[in-house]
Amino acid sequence: MTPRSTSEPVRVAAVDLGATSGRVMACRVGSRTLHLEELHRFSNGGVPVRGGLFWDVLGIHREVLTGVREVARTGRLHGIGIDSWAVDYGLVGRDGWLLGNPRSHRDSRTDGVPARVREVVSDAELYDVTGLQQLPFNTIYQLVSELGTPSLEAAEQLLLLPDLLTYWLTGEAGAERTNASTTGLYDVRTGEWSLELAKRIGLPWGILPPLRDPGTVVGPVVDEVAAYVGAPGVPVISVGSHDTASAVVGVPAGEESFAYISSGTWSLVGLELDGPVLSAEAREADFTNETGVDGTIRFLKNVMGLWVLSESVRTWADKRLADVTLPALLAGAADAPALRTVVDINDPRLLTPGDMPSRIQELAREAGEPIPRTPVAITRTILDSLALAYRRNVRLAATLAGRDVDVVHVVGGGSQNDLLCQLTADALGVPVLAGPGEAAALGNGLVQARALGADLPDLAAMRALIRRTHDVRRFEPASGSAASADWDAAERRAAKV
Repeated sequence: MTPRSTSEPVRVAAVDLGATSGRVMACRVGSRTLHLEELHRFSNGGVPVRGGLFWDVLGIHREVLTGVREVARTGRLHGIGIDSWAVDYGLVGRDGWLLGNPRSHRDSRTDGVPARVREVVSDAELYDVTGLQQLPFNTIYQLVSELGTPSLEAAEQLLLLPDLLTYWLTGEAGAERTNASTTGLYDVRTGEWSLELAKRIGLPWGILPPLRDPGTVVGPVVDEVAAYVGAPGVPVISVGSHDTASAVVGVPAGEESFAYISSGTWSLVGLELDGPVLSAEAREADFTNETGVDGTIRFLKNVMGLWVLSESVRTWADKRLADVTLPALLAGAADAPALRTVVDINDPRLLTPGDMPSRIQELAREAGEPIPRTPVAITRTILDSLALAYRRNVRLAATLAGRDVDVVHVVGGGSQNDLLCQLTADALGVPVLAGPGEAAALGNGLVQARALGADLPDLAAMRALIRRTHDVRRFEPASGSAASADWDAAERRAAKV
Protein backbone atom coordinates (compact mmCIF):
# COMPACT_ATOMS: atom_id res chain seq x y z
CA MET A 1 0.00 0.00 0.00
CA THR A 2 1.43 3.39 -0.97
CA PRO A 3 2.19 5.60 2.07
CA ARG A 4 -0.22 8.51 2.31
CA SER A 5 -0.22 11.70 4.33
CA THR A 6 -2.78 11.59 7.14
CA SER A 7 -3.81 15.15 6.22
CA GLU A 8 -4.65 14.17 2.66
CA PRO A 9 -8.36 13.49 2.07
CA VAL A 10 -9.23 9.85 1.59
CA ARG A 11 -11.43 8.72 -1.31
CA VAL A 12 -12.76 5.18 -1.06
CA ALA A 13 -15.35 2.95 -2.68
CA ALA A 14 -18.09 2.13 -0.16
CA VAL A 15 -19.97 -0.89 -1.47
CA ASP A 16 -23.35 -1.03 0.30
CA LEU A 17 -25.37 -4.10 -0.61
CA GLY A 18 -29.02 -4.50 0.28
CA ALA A 19 -31.32 -7.45 -0.28
CA THR A 20 -33.25 -5.56 -2.96
CA SER A 21 -30.60 -3.23 -4.41
CA GLY A 22 -26.92 -2.45 -4.21
CA ARG A 23 -24.92 0.74 -4.53
CA VAL A 24 -21.30 1.69 -4.93
CA MET A 25 -20.53 5.10 -3.47
CA ALA A 26 -17.46 7.27 -3.72
CA CYS A 27 -16.84 8.46 -0.16
CA ARG A 28 -14.44 11.36 0.37
CA VAL A 29 -13.23 11.88 3.94
CA GLY A 30 -11.15 14.81 5.17
CA SER A 31 -10.70 16.66 8.45
CA ARG A 32 -13.81 18.77 7.69
CA THR A 33 -15.15 16.88 4.69
CA LEU A 34 -17.45 13.89 4.42
CA HIS A 35 -19.05 13.53 1.03
CA LEU A 36 -20.86 10.66 -0.68
CA GLU A 37 -21.53 10.31 -4.37
CA GLU A 38 -23.49 7.38 -5.74
CA LEU A 39 -21.74 6.19 -8.90
CA HIS A 40 -23.42 2.85 -9.51
CA ARG A 41 -26.73 1.29 -8.49
CA PHE A 42 -28.16 -2.08 -9.41
CA SER A 43 -31.16 -4.24 -8.64
CA ASN A 44 -30.80 -7.25 -6.38
CA GLY A 45 -33.10 -9.91 -5.04
CA GLY A 46 -33.63 -13.61 -4.56
CA VAL A 47 -33.94 -15.78 -7.66
CA PRO A 48 -36.53 -18.58 -7.33
CA VAL A 49 -35.44 -21.90 -8.82
CA ARG A 50 -37.20 -25.25 -8.29
CA GLY A 51 -38.73 -24.22 -4.99
CA GLY A 52 -35.55 -22.62 -3.65
CA LEU A 53 -34.56 -18.97 -3.37
CA PHE A 54 -30.97 -18.12 -4.35
CA TRP A 55 -28.68 -15.09 -4.67
CA ASP A 56 -27.09 -14.36 -8.03
CA VAL A 57 -23.77 -13.79 -6.29
CA LEU A 58 -21.70 -13.79 -9.49
CA GLY A 59 -23.97 -11.08 -10.83
CA ILE A 60 -23.50 -9.12 -7.59
CA HIS A 61 -19.72 -9.50 -7.95
CA ARG A 62 -19.90 -8.19 -11.51
CA GLU A 63 -21.88 -5.16 -10.36
CA VAL A 64 -19.42 -4.50 -7.53
CA LEU A 65 -16.53 -4.52 -10.02
CA THR A 66 -18.46 -2.21 -12.33
CA GLY A 67 -19.08 0.25 -9.51
CA VAL A 68 -15.52 0.17 -8.19
CA ARG A 69 -14.23 0.76 -11.71
CA GLU A 70 -16.43 3.85 -11.94
CA VAL A 71 -15.07 5.17 -8.63
CA ALA A 72 -11.51 4.64 -9.90
CA ARG A 73 -12.34 6.25 -13.25
CA THR A 74 -13.64 9.43 -11.65
CA GLY A 75 -10.81 10.09 -9.18
CA ARG A 76 -8.12 8.69 -6.94
CA LEU A 77 -9.13 5.44 -5.20
CA HIS A 78 -7.51 4.70 -1.84
CA GLY A 79 -9.58 1.73 -0.63
CA ILE A 80 -12.57 -0.57 -1.05
CA GLY A 81 -14.97 -1.79 1.65
CA ILE A 82 -18.09 -3.95 1.46
CA ASP A 83 -21.09 -4.11 3.78
CA SER A 84 -24.22 -6.19 3.23
CA TRP A 85 -27.06 -7.97 4.95
CA ALA A 86 -26.16 -10.71 7.41
CA VAL A 87 -26.46 -14.51 7.86
CA ASP A 88 -26.23 -15.70 4.22
CA TYR A 89 -23.09 -17.42 2.99
CA GLY A 90 -21.31 -19.30 0.25
CA LEU A 91 -19.45 -22.58 0.62
CA VAL A 92 -16.01 -22.79 -0.96
CA GLY A 93 -14.30 -26.06 -1.84
CA ARG A 94 -10.68 -27.13 -1.40
CA ASP A 95 -9.82 -25.73 -4.82
CA GLY A 96 -11.15 -22.28 -3.85
CA TRP A 97 -14.21 -22.46 -6.09
CA LEU A 98 -17.74 -21.68 -4.96
CA LEU A 99 -19.70 -24.91 -4.55
CA GLY A 100 -23.11 -23.48 -5.42
CA ASN A 101 -25.22 -20.35 -5.44
CA PRO A 102 -25.83 -19.07 -1.89
CA ARG A 103 -29.37 -19.45 -0.63
CA SER A 104 -31.44 -16.48 0.51
CA HIS A 105 -32.41 -16.25 4.16
CA ARG A 106 -36.01 -16.06 2.90
CA ASP A 107 -35.71 -19.58 1.51
CA SER A 108 -38.02 -22.09 3.23
CA ARG A 109 -35.33 -24.71 3.86
CA THR A 110 -35.02 -23.77 7.53
CA ASP A 111 -38.69 -24.50 8.28
CA GLY A 112 -38.72 -26.67 11.41
CA VAL A 113 -34.93 -26.56 11.84
CA PRO A 114 -34.86 -24.48 15.06
CA ALA A 115 -36.91 -27.22 16.75
CA ARG A 116 -34.33 -29.82 15.66
CA VAL A 117 -31.51 -27.74 17.11
CA ARG A 118 -33.46 -27.26 20.31
CA GLU A 119 -33.37 -31.04 20.87
CA VAL A 120 -29.57 -30.81 21.18
CA VAL A 121 -29.00 -27.33 22.60
CA SER A 122 -31.69 -25.53 24.57
CA ASP A 123 -32.70 -21.98 23.74
CA ALA A 124 -31.22 -20.82 27.05
CA GLU A 125 -27.85 -22.48 26.36
CA LEU A 126 -27.73 -21.08 22.84
CA TYR A 127 -28.54 -17.57 24.03
CA ASP A 128 -25.99 -17.73 26.82
CA VAL A 129 -23.24 -18.34 24.24
CA THR A 130 -24.39 -16.30 21.24
CA GLY A 131 -26.72 -13.69 22.74
CA LEU A 132 -28.74 -13.85 19.53
CA GLN A 133 -32.40 -13.39 18.77
CA GLN A 134 -33.30 -16.85 17.54
CA LEU A 135 -34.58 -16.11 14.06
CA PRO A 136 -35.33 -19.11 11.81
CA PHE A 137 -32.92 -17.95 9.10
CA ASN A 138 -29.81 -17.52 11.29
CA THR A 139 -26.74 -19.10 9.71
CA ILE A 140 -26.68 -21.90 12.28
CA TYR A 141 -30.11 -23.09 11.13
CA GLN A 142 -29.23 -22.75 7.45
CA LEU A 143 -26.18 -24.96 8.00
CA VAL A 144 -28.16 -27.58 9.92
CA SER A 145 -30.58 -27.73 6.98
CA GLU A 146 -27.58 -28.60 4.78
CA LEU A 147 -26.27 -31.49 6.90
CA GLY A 148 -25.64 -34.52 4.71
CA THR A 149 -25.62 -32.57 1.45
CA PRO A 150 -22.71 -32.94 -1.00
CA SER A 151 -21.99 -29.21 -0.83
CA LEU A 152 -21.52 -29.09 2.92
CA GLU A 153 -19.50 -32.30 2.95
CA ALA A 154 -17.18 -30.92 0.26
CA ALA A 155 -16.86 -27.46 1.83
CA GLU A 156 -13.46 -26.22 2.92
CA GLN A 157 -14.67 -22.83 4.16
CA LEU A 158 -17.85 -20.92 4.86
CA LEU A 159 -17.72 -17.30 3.74
CA LEU A 160 -20.47 -14.84 4.62
CA LEU A 161 -21.58 -12.77 1.63
CA PRO A 162 -19.37 -9.68 2.11
CA ASP A 163 -16.45 -11.94 3.02
CA LEU A 164 -17.01 -14.02 -0.12
CA LEU A 165 -16.91 -10.90 -2.28
CA THR A 166 -13.79 -9.71 -0.42
CA TYR A 167 -12.21 -13.10 -1.08
CA TRP A 168 -12.84 -12.73 -4.80
CA LEU A 169 -11.28 -9.26 -4.71
CA THR A 170 -8.19 -10.19 -2.71
CA GLY A 171 -7.78 -13.96 -2.55
CA GLU A 172 -7.84 -13.71 1.28
CA ALA A 173 -10.47 -15.68 3.21
CA GLY A 174 -11.81 -14.62 6.60
CA ALA A 175 -14.84 -13.56 8.60
CA GLU A 176 -15.38 -10.01 9.82
CA ARG A 177 -16.59 -9.99 13.41
CA THR A 178 -19.72 -7.82 13.16
CA ASN A 179 -21.16 -10.20 10.58
CA ALA A 180 -19.83 -13.36 12.23
CA SER A 181 -21.70 -12.36 15.38
CA THR A 182 -25.02 -12.79 13.52
CA THR A 183 -24.45 -16.45 12.64
CA GLY A 184 -25.42 -18.19 15.89
CA LEU A 185 -21.94 -19.77 16.01
CA TYR A 186 -20.06 -16.85 17.59
CA ASP A 187 -19.39 -16.53 21.31
CA VAL A 188 -20.42 -12.98 22.19
CA ARG A 189 -18.45 -13.07 25.45
CA THR A 190 -15.09 -14.15 23.99
CA GLY A 191 -15.41 -12.66 20.50
CA GLU A 192 -14.42 -15.98 18.92
CA TRP A 193 -16.15 -18.85 17.13
CA SER A 194 -17.86 -21.27 19.52
CA LEU A 195 -16.35 -24.49 18.19
CA GLU A 196 -17.90 -26.44 21.06
CA LEU A 197 -21.38 -25.32 19.99
CA ALA A 198 -20.71 -26.26 16.37
CA LYS A 199 -19.47 -29.70 17.42
CA ARG A 200 -22.50 -30.35 19.62
CA ILE A 201 -24.85 -29.65 16.74
CA GLY A 202 -22.80 -31.81 14.39
CA LEU A 203 -21.59 -29.02 12.11
CA PRO A 204 -18.18 -29.21 10.42
CA TRP A 205 -16.53 -26.58 12.60
CA GLY A 206 -13.36 -26.59 10.48
CA ILE A 207 -15.13 -24.58 7.76
CA LEU A 208 -15.34 -21.49 10.00
CA PRO A 209 -12.68 -19.06 8.71
CA PRO A 210 -10.29 -16.87 10.73
CA LEU A 211 -11.92 -13.82 12.29
CA ARG A 212 -10.86 -10.23 11.63
CA ASP A 213 -11.81 -6.88 13.08
CA PRO A 214 -13.43 -3.92 11.33
CA GLY A 215 -10.67 -1.71 10.02
CA THR A 216 -8.37 -4.59 9.08
CA VAL A 217 -6.57 -4.11 5.77
CA VAL A 218 -7.29 -7.47 4.15
CA GLY A 219 -4.93 -7.03 1.22
CA PRO A 220 -4.52 -5.50 -2.22
CA VAL A 221 -6.82 -6.47 -5.06
CA VAL A 222 -5.64 -9.42 -7.13
CA ASP A 223 -4.22 -8.77 -10.58
CA GLU A 224 -7.36 -9.58 -12.56
CA VAL A 225 -9.43 -7.17 -10.42
CA ALA A 226 -6.74 -4.48 -10.63
CA ALA A 227 -6.70 -4.76 -14.41
CA TYR A 228 -10.49 -4.56 -14.65
CA VAL A 229 -11.04 -1.60 -12.30
CA GLY A 230 -7.84 0.21 -13.26
CA ALA A 231 -6.51 0.50 -9.70
CA PRO A 232 -3.44 -1.69 -9.09
CA GLY A 233 -2.47 -2.20 -5.47
CA VAL A 234 -5.60 -0.64 -3.97
CA PRO A 235 -6.35 -2.27 -0.59
CA VAL A 236 -9.62 -3.89 0.42
CA ILE A 237 -10.52 -3.02 4.00
CA SER A 238 -12.73 -5.00 6.31
CA VAL A 239 -15.40 -2.56 7.50
CA GLY A 240 -18.39 -3.25 9.72
CA SER A 241 -19.47 -5.69 7.04
CA HIS A 242 -22.90 -6.26 8.54
CA ASP A 243 -24.69 -3.23 7.12
CA THR A 244 -26.31 -2.50 10.48
CA ALA A 245 -22.87 -2.28 12.11
CA SER A 246 -21.85 0.28 9.50
CA ALA A 247 -25.17 2.09 9.87
CA VAL A 248 -24.73 2.43 13.64
CA VAL A 249 -21.29 3.95 13.05
CA GLY A 250 -23.17 6.42 10.85
CA VAL A 251 -25.57 7.50 13.63
CA PRO A 252 -24.75 11.20 14.24
CA ALA A 253 -25.19 10.91 18.00
CA GLY A 254 -23.75 13.38 20.48
CA GLU A 255 -23.53 12.94 24.23
CA GLU A 256 -27.22 12.28 24.76
CA SER A 257 -28.41 8.80 25.66
CA PHE A 258 -29.80 7.49 22.40
CA ALA A 259 -31.59 4.59 20.81
CA TYR A 260 -31.31 3.93 17.11
CA ILE A 261 -33.54 2.51 14.41
CA SER A 262 -31.76 1.38 11.28
CA SER A 263 -34.79 1.54 9.06
CA GLY A 264 -34.87 -0.22 5.72
CA THR A 265 -36.01 -3.61 4.48
CA TRP A 266 -35.62 -4.62 8.10
CA SER A 267 -35.89 -2.30 11.05
CA LEU A 268 -33.21 -2.90 13.63
CA VAL A 269 -34.20 -1.24 16.87
CA GLY A 270 -31.79 -0.97 19.75
CA LEU A 271 -29.01 0.51 21.85
CA GLU A 272 -25.24 0.71 21.61
CA LEU A 273 -23.68 -0.83 24.73
CA ASP A 274 -20.26 -1.69 26.13
CA GLY A 275 -21.17 -5.32 26.79
CA PRO A 276 -23.89 -7.90 26.08
CA VAL A 277 -27.13 -8.29 27.98
CA LEU A 278 -27.60 -12.05 28.43
CA SER A 279 -30.35 -12.19 31.03
CA ALA A 280 -33.25 -14.58 30.84
CA GLU A 281 -35.51 -11.56 30.38
CA ALA A 282 -33.52 -10.43 27.31
CA ARG A 283 -33.73 -13.93 25.85
CA GLU A 284 -37.46 -14.19 26.46
CA ALA A 285 -37.93 -10.79 24.84
CA ASP A 286 -35.96 -12.07 21.83
CA PHE A 287 -33.31 -9.36 21.88
CA THR A 288 -30.02 -9.90 20.13
CA ASN A 289 -26.44 -8.98 21.05
CA GLU A 290 -24.34 -8.39 17.96
CA THR A 291 -20.78 -7.15 17.85
CA GLY A 292 -20.29 -3.61 16.61
CA VAL A 293 -17.31 -1.52 15.57
CA ASP A 294 -14.66 -0.85 18.25
CA GLY A 295 -15.88 -3.69 20.45
CA THR A 296 -19.33 -2.24 21.08
CA ILE A 297 -22.44 -4.37 21.35
CA ARG A 298 -25.54 -3.71 19.28
CA PHE A 299 -28.33 -4.73 21.65
CA LEU A 300 -31.29 -4.79 19.34
CA LYS A 301 -34.45 -6.38 18.06
CA ASN A 302 -35.21 -7.20 14.44
CA VAL A 303 -38.57 -5.71 13.46
CA MET A 304 -40.05 -6.61 10.11
CA GLY A 305 -39.51 -3.16 8.62
CA LEU A 306 -40.41 -1.45 5.38
CA TRP A 307 -40.22 -4.74 3.52
CA VAL A 308 -43.93 -5.11 4.32
CA LEU A 309 -44.78 -1.79 2.68
CA SER A 310 -42.53 -2.26 -0.36
CA GLU A 311 -43.92 -5.74 -0.96
CA SER A 312 -47.46 -4.34 -0.68
CA VAL A 313 -46.65 -1.67 -3.27
CA ARG A 314 -45.24 -4.36 -5.55
CA THR A 315 -48.45 -6.41 -5.18
CA TRP A 316 -50.64 -3.43 -6.02
CA ALA A 317 -48.46 -2.54 -8.99
CA ASP A 318 -48.75 -6.12 -10.28
CA LYS A 319 -52.52 -5.75 -10.09
CA ARG A 320 -52.22 -2.46 -12.00
CA LEU A 321 -54.10 -0.50 -9.39
CA ALA A 322 -54.15 3.27 -9.85
CA ASP A 323 -52.50 5.72 -7.42
CA VAL A 324 -50.32 3.15 -5.67
CA THR A 325 -47.04 4.99 -5.99
CA LEU A 326 -45.31 5.32 -2.63
CA PRO A 327 -45.62 9.16 -2.50
CA ALA A 328 -49.34 8.97 -3.20
CA LEU A 329 -49.86 6.27 -0.58
CA LEU A 330 -47.92 8.18 2.07
CA ALA A 331 -49.81 11.39 1.33
CA GLY A 332 -53.10 9.55 1.71
CA ALA A 333 -51.97 7.73 4.83
CA ALA A 334 -51.04 11.02 6.52
CA ASP A 335 -54.70 12.04 6.33
CA ALA A 336 -56.10 8.62 7.25
CA PRO A 337 -57.50 7.92 10.75
CA ALA A 338 -54.71 7.30 13.27
CA LEU A 339 -54.34 3.93 14.99
CA ARG A 340 -57.60 2.64 13.55
CA THR A 341 -56.04 -0.77 12.88
CA VAL A 342 -52.88 -2.21 14.41
CA VAL A 343 -51.43 -5.65 13.71
CA ASP A 344 -48.42 -7.70 14.79
CA ILE A 345 -45.94 -6.42 12.22
CA ASN A 346 -43.49 -9.16 13.25
CA ASP A 347 -45.84 -12.02 12.42
CA PRO A 348 -43.84 -14.75 10.60
CA ARG A 349 -46.37 -14.75 7.77
CA LEU A 350 -45.00 -11.37 6.70
CA LEU A 351 -41.49 -12.77 6.21
CA THR A 352 -41.79 -14.26 2.74
CA PRO A 353 -42.68 -12.64 -0.61
CA GLY A 354 -46.31 -12.70 -1.69
CA ASP A 355 -49.63 -10.90 -1.42
CA MET A 356 -48.77 -8.76 1.61
CA PRO A 357 -51.99 -6.66 1.61
CA SER A 358 -54.11 -9.81 1.97
CA ARG A 359 -51.90 -10.98 4.83
CA ILE A 360 -52.28 -7.65 6.63
CA GLN A 361 -56.07 -7.94 6.26
CA GLU A 362 -56.00 -11.50 7.60
CA LEU A 363 -53.93 -10.44 10.63
CA ALA A 364 -56.43 -7.65 11.32
CA ARG A 365 -59.32 -10.08 11.02
CA GLU A 366 -57.70 -12.54 13.46
CA ALA A 367 -56.99 -9.75 15.96
CA GLY A 368 -60.54 -8.45 15.85
CA GLU A 369 -59.30 -5.14 14.44
CA PRO A 370 -61.13 -3.15 11.74
CA ILE A 371 -60.07 -4.60 8.39
CA PRO A 372 -58.30 -2.03 6.18
CA ARG A 373 -59.91 -2.19 2.73
CA THR A 374 -57.94 0.23 0.59
CA PRO A 375 -54.22 0.63 -0.24
CA VAL A 376 -54.14 3.88 1.76
CA ALA A 377 -55.76 2.24 4.80
CA ILE A 378 -53.38 -0.72 4.57
CA THR A 379 -50.41 1.66 4.29
CA ARG A 380 -51.54 3.51 7.41
CA THR A 381 -51.99 0.19 9.24
CA ILE A 382 -48.44 -0.83 8.36
CA LEU A 383 -46.91 2.47 9.50
CA ASP A 384 -48.93 2.68 12.72
CA SER A 385 -48.00 -0.92 13.51
CA LEU A 386 -44.32 -0.26 12.81
CA ALA A 387 -44.29 2.80 15.07
CA LEU A 388 -46.00 0.77 17.78
CA ALA A 389 -43.35 -1.95 17.44
CA TYR A 390 -40.62 0.72 17.66
CA ARG A 391 -42.21 2.10 20.84
CA ARG A 392 -42.46 -1.30 22.47
CA ASN A 393 -38.93 -2.41 21.62
CA VAL A 394 -37.06 0.83 22.35
CA ARG A 395 -38.70 0.97 25.78
CA LEU A 396 -38.05 -2.71 26.41
CA ALA A 397 -34.39 -2.44 25.34
CA ALA A 398 -33.92 0.50 27.71
CA THR A 399 -35.49 -1.43 30.59
CA LEU A 400 -33.43 -4.58 29.95
CA ALA A 401 -30.18 -2.62 29.68
CA GLY A 402 -30.94 -0.23 32.52
CA ARG A 403 -30.61 2.80 30.28
CA ASP A 404 -32.58 5.99 29.70
CA VAL A 405 -33.37 7.14 26.16
CA ASP A 406 -33.41 10.86 25.49
CA VAL A 407 -33.63 10.75 21.70
CA VAL A 408 -34.10 8.21 18.91
CA HIS A 409 -31.93 8.36 15.80
CA VAL A 410 -33.53 6.94 12.66
CA VAL A 411 -31.04 6.22 9.88
CA GLY A 412 -31.28 4.44 6.55
CA GLY A 413 -33.95 4.68 3.90
CA GLY A 414 -36.77 4.91 6.42
CA SER A 415 -35.37 8.20 7.72
CA GLN A 416 -36.82 9.79 4.58
CA ASN A 417 -40.33 8.65 5.48
CA ASP A 418 -41.63 11.74 7.28
CA LEU A 419 -44.87 10.14 8.37
CA LEU A 420 -43.15 7.14 9.96
CA CYS A 421 -40.62 9.39 11.71
CA GLN A 422 -43.39 11.58 13.16
CA LEU A 423 -45.40 8.54 14.25
CA THR A 424 -42.29 7.15 15.94
CA ALA A 425 -41.76 10.39 17.88
CA ASP A 426 -45.44 10.43 18.86
CA ALA A 427 -45.38 6.80 19.94
CA LEU A 428 -42.24 7.11 22.07
CA GLY A 429 -42.81 10.60 23.40
CA VAL A 430 -39.20 11.64 22.68
CA PRO A 431 -37.66 13.52 19.75
CA VAL A 432 -36.69 11.62 16.62
CA LEU A 433 -33.63 12.75 14.66
CA ALA A 434 -33.91 11.48 11.09
CA GLY A 435 -30.90 10.93 8.90
CA PRO A 436 -28.57 10.44 7.33
CA GLY A 437 -30.26 8.11 4.88
CA GLU A 438 -26.89 6.77 3.76
CA ALA A 439 -25.64 5.93 7.25
CA ALA A 440 -24.31 2.49 6.28
CA ALA A 441 -22.23 3.87 3.40
CA LEU A 442 -20.94 6.68 5.64
CA GLY A 443 -19.96 4.21 8.36
CA ASN A 444 -18.30 2.03 5.75
CA GLY A 445 -16.29 4.97 4.39
CA LEU A 446 -15.30 6.28 7.82
CA VAL A 447 -13.90 2.94 8.99
CA GLN A 448 -11.92 2.68 5.76
CA ALA A 449 -10.59 6.21 6.17
CA ARG A 450 -9.40 5.50 9.70
CA ALA A 451 -7.62 2.35 8.53
CA LEU A 452 -5.90 4.46 5.89
CA GLY A 453 -4.61 7.00 8.39
CA ALA A 454 -7.38 9.55 8.86
CA ASP A 455 -7.52 11.20 12.29
CA LEU A 456 -10.68 9.44 13.46
CA PRO A 457 -9.60 7.72 16.66
CA ASP A 458 -12.99 6.60 17.89
CA LEU A 459 -16.72 6.51 17.18
CA ALA A 460 -17.20 9.90 18.81
CA ALA A 461 -14.83 11.51 16.30
CA MET A 462 -16.56 9.79 13.37
CA ARG A 463 -19.99 10.91 14.56
CA ALA A 464 -18.81 14.45 15.17
CA LEU A 465 -17.66 14.61 11.55
CA ILE A 466 -21.09 13.41 10.40
CA ARG A 467 -22.82 16.09 12.50
CA ARG A 468 -20.59 18.79 11.01
CA THR A 469 -21.25 17.74 7.45
CA HIS A 470 -24.80 16.34 7.33
CA ASP A 471 -28.16 17.79 8.27
CA VAL A 472 -30.67 15.79 10.27
CA ARG A 473 -34.37 16.53 10.62
CA ARG A 474 -35.96 16.72 14.05
CA PHE A 475 -39.45 15.44 14.77
CA GLU A 476 -40.95 16.49 18.09
CA PRO A 477 -43.57 14.25 19.71
CA ALA A 478 -47.16 15.35 19.83
CA SER A 479 -47.83 17.01 23.16
CA GLY A 480 -50.60 16.28 25.59
CA SER A 481 -51.85 13.32 27.57
CA ALA A 482 -54.46 12.48 24.93
CA ALA A 483 -51.81 11.59 22.35
CA SER A 484 -49.97 9.40 24.85
CA ALA A 485 -53.22 7.73 25.91
CA ASP A 486 -54.02 6.84 22.29
CA TRP A 487 -50.70 4.99 21.94
CA ASP A 488 -51.17 3.32 25.32
CA ALA A 489 -54.56 2.06 24.20
CA ALA A 490 -53.14 0.83 20.87
CA GLU A 491 -50.43 -1.06 22.71
CA ARG A 492 -52.99 -2.75 24.92
CA ARG A 493 -54.92 -3.78 21.80
CA ALA A 494 -51.75 -5.12 20.20
CA ALA A 495 -50.94 -7.11 23.34
CA LYS A 496 -54.10 -9.14 22.76
CA VAL A 497 -52.98 -10.23 19.29
